[in-house]
Amino acid sequence: MAVKIRLARHGAKKCPYYRVVVADGRMPRDGRYIELVGRYNPLTTPKTIDLDLEKIDEWVAKGAQPSNAVAHLIDIARSDAPAPEKKQKLSKKAAAKAAAAAEDAE
Repeated sequence: MAVKIRLARHGAKKCPYYRVVVADGRMPRDGRYIELVGRYNPLTTPKTIDLDLEKIDEWVAKGAQPSNAVAHLIDIARSDAPAPEKKQKLSKKAAAKAAAAAEDAE
């Protein structure tokens, strides 16, 4: 049985939050899982990462493989640094409006 530590998506449309779960690799993304080991909410500022690192270490010792996203969250949780924020890219309209405001200010 290939056991994985991965994210399970919950929440409403366009308002996701994630549970970090230990699940059989053959189960669906949001399906049955073995154990809940944490939570991740990307919508809060700063992003909320709540992981039980002791349980995760036990599962990794038993042979569970963390997904790429979960491995990144584990690294962030171990470093005790806030999750890195992505730069917000302005839309074309917002960029044009900002450029027009800058020209008017001059």
